[in-house]
Amino acid sequence: MAVWHVRDFIPGDLEAVVRLDGESATTDEPAVFRLSEVVAALQAQHPSVVAVADGHLVGAAVGRVDGDRAWVLRIALHPAWRNLGLGTTLLSALEHRLRGAGAKAVAAVLPEEETGASALGNSGFRPHRGLTYYEKAQSVTAQDSAVLSSLGAMVPAAGLWEKLTGMADEKQLIERRLVLPLANPELADQHGVEPPQAVVLFGPPGTGKSTFAKAVASRLGWPFVELFPSRLTLEDGLANGLSRRFEEIAQLDHALVFIDEVEEVAGTRNLADPASVSVVNELLKSIVRFRDRDGRLLICATNTVAALDPAFLRHGRFDYVLPVGPPDHEARKALWASYIAKAQAEADTGVLADVSDGFTPADIKQAARTVAQAIFERSLDSGKRAHPTTEDYLRTIRRTRPTVSDDMALEFADHTIRYGRT
Repeated sequence: MAVWHVRDFIPGDLEAVVRLDGESATTDEPAVFRLSEVVAALQAQHPSVVAVADGHLVGAAVGRVDGDRAWVLRIALHPAWRNLGLGTTLLSALEHRLRGAGAKAVAAVLPEEETGASALGNSGFRPHRGLTYYEKAQSVTAQDSAVLSSLGAMVPAAGLWEKLTGMADEKQLIERRLVLPLANPELADQHGVEPPQAVVLFGPPGTGKSTFAKAVASRLGWPFVELFPSRLTLEDGLANGLSRRFEEIAQLDHALVFIDEVEEVAGTRNLADPASVSVVNELLKSIVRFRDRDGRLLICATNTVAALDPAFLRHGRFDYVLPVGPPDHEARKALWASYIAKAQAEADTGVLADVSDGFTPADIKQAARTVAQAIFERSLDSGKRAHPTTEDYLRTIRRTRPTVSDDMALEFADHTIRYGRT
């Protein structure tokens, strides 16, 4: 199957989009938005995108902006290109353009099981049963934008969660414990489940804790606010800096707050050092205040969970303490496969997974990047397209020192038993 290319709709695409619309339907139910409305939106140059493969138009997503609300009028796919992720890709591109046009909320109405339903669900839209009304509210108001700017925060691009490869067990655990209750608060409440408000991710460096945090924010459509202890120290002391930042965050309707290397501010208190005691105490108080409102999630990450102050990990402050360890054999195979596919390589992922024991996702990414650069240079030097082989990857792996040693792996396993709360 050829790779598609997503671009903005141009007037010359109109006939192909109309033809594609007739081929795309997967249900006998009529579309809520008529084809004439779709054509009118295209002719009025409302945000719309198409996907092209081998010179043929194989997908389209058509939008319309009405004030501060936008509608997804149509997601159309050629039958041969269904169930490949194209719908989600088109919807992500369209949503980005609709937000850029000023939309505060993006909605879609379509018959159940119609083309595009899976893409909407995968992209965080929530169905309202009856007419099957999908809506994704913009989580950032005008007031929020000013606060986010002062915090140096951002709203991650849509689709980061779907792009996570490998680490399937960790991804499933984080999705079930964190994402699903927060994305479905009414259903969670019906089952007596309280959505999490604060969690700790721990594990060796390079295992993807920061990546998971950003992907969760992307999946929820929430602003991502990272607090840097080193910067806060410059603001009239670390304790005061923490207090001020959490007061600003309290003004946001939704936020995912991330503190990496949290042991810097939550290490075991040293009674002989009043400053360290003050910092930990302030953070503990800030967490209590943070938990007073819904629509918030604090994720703290650490490489050394044993160094955290015991009071920091008590029940009532953190809902979960989740291990994010080095990838196992199957996860390494999946990670290698993603890079090999991109490089159009001829390599044995099983062999690469065998010899990269102890490699983190960051290690594998760096090794794959090194090989890609070498093959790129080889192609330029020879004037002929080269493709990496298993031996190219093995050569680089042998020169790469794994982040996770045997001792670190044993320590992580011990900490998972002693501190993990899943």
